[in-house]
Amino acid sequence: MLKKWLKAIEVYGDKRMLTMVLLGFSSGFPYLLVFGTFSLWLKDAGVSLAAIGLFSLAKAPYSFKWLWSPVVDRIYLPLFGRLGRRRGWALFAQIWLMLAIWGMAITNPAQNPVNMAIFAFLMVMASATQDIVLDAYRIESFNTREQGAGVAVFVLGYRFGTLFSGAGALFLAAVMSWEDVYKIMALGAVIGMIAILCASKEREPLRREADKTPRSFWEKALSFMRKSVVAPFTDFMRRPKWLVILLFIFLYRMTDAYMAPMAYPFYDDMGFTKIEIASIIKLFGIMATIGGTLIGGVLVNRYGIIRSLLFCGILQGLTNLSFVWQAQAGHDLTVLMTTISLDNIASGMGTAAFVAYLSSLCNKEYTATQYALLSSFMSLARDVFAATSGFLAAAVSWSSFFWLTSLMVVPSLLLLAYMVKAKVIRG
Repeated sequence: MLKKWLKAIEVYGDKRMLTMVLLGFSSGFPYLLVFGTFSLWLKDAGVSLAAIGLFSLAKAPYSFKWLWSPVVDRIYLPLFGRLGRRRGWALFAQIWLMLAIWGMAITNPAQNPVNMAIFAFLMVMASATQDIVLDAYRIESFNTREQGAGVAVFVLGYRFGTLFSGAGALFLAAVMSWEDVYKIMALGAVIGMIAILCASKEREPLRREADKTPRSFWEKALSFMRKSVVAPFTDFMRRPKWLVILLFIFLYRMTDAYMAPMAYPFYDDMGFTKIEIASIIKLFGIMATIGGTLIGGVLVNRYGIIRSLLFCGILQGLTNLSFVWQAQAGHDLTVLMTTISLDNIASGMGTAAFVAYLSSLCNKEYTATQYALLSSFMSLARDVFAATSGFLAAAVSWSSFFWLTSLMVVPSLLLLAYMVKAKVIRG
């Protein structure tokens, strides 16, 4: 038994894992530069709260990246394409990202809010494009059993990236101007550039013999739409019970997604200060999430996707009950540390197993497009249904609220059992 576990852990010794950590960093660090850190800069610059709220619209490309994912999936960039389809797009996006952040750095948000909004939007476009290609590159770099470990180290790098642009940027802002801070942040893209240039040469898809028949622009455009936009959809819909698969994707993380918007109001009601919340969540929360994700990667490699999804799903539901304990204990830091640790370990494990499953669904011919679509559908649970969580929290006690969110894992587990019996899911 011990030898089997040690063999499963050996997957983290693969040289590809270091590349994924660095690429995860490159994917993670831009987010806060247009979110939390950026909001603080705008506040310090004297920008009104209403305007700060409007700046949040710059994040819209993250939600709609599937719209241009077919282009990233199918087109070889001139010059950059010499590195390969994925690596070429990654390097292009990273250069674009660095220039956009530098543009933000040399712009005064109070004096030139429109220019700042443009640079912020361009930065998010570059970041979202990078996410499309890095997700595809990660999926294509590992086999099914290795996907969980690949996700784990990518998330590890992602967390380091958010620490760099979050806590790191705030420490720097205490001793230098925000303009200089963002110039340093722009250099974060260099990490991804080095990683992608040193990464293993990707396996290129087999190309069919080109059609020599002259075609008009519209014929070429229709052909591209058919192969790059329609084909990924129709390919996925050829799967048996594909609607059941989409329903499972929507439901699996519901227990965590539904309670998330109410977490901070709950902590506040329990009497925790902002410093207590920040220190415990940052210290114990991030470490627990990283640890859970790494454990989840080993679990997938050792037991496969099905058993990992089952175990992690049950664990996510059970650890939600720790918040019931917290609601009874009230302002107790020891209980909060335990609650946050348990919940984030389970969440990290669930992330590794679930993203490994999503990755396994992607046809290597349409990896970027299909993963962008599936991950966008997954976010519906968080962005749409979870918006009703406040109504439930207001109608019942905190203990009842967390009992109900814990039970939200049951439909996905029943659906998983059905999918296994119907042979809709394997692995």
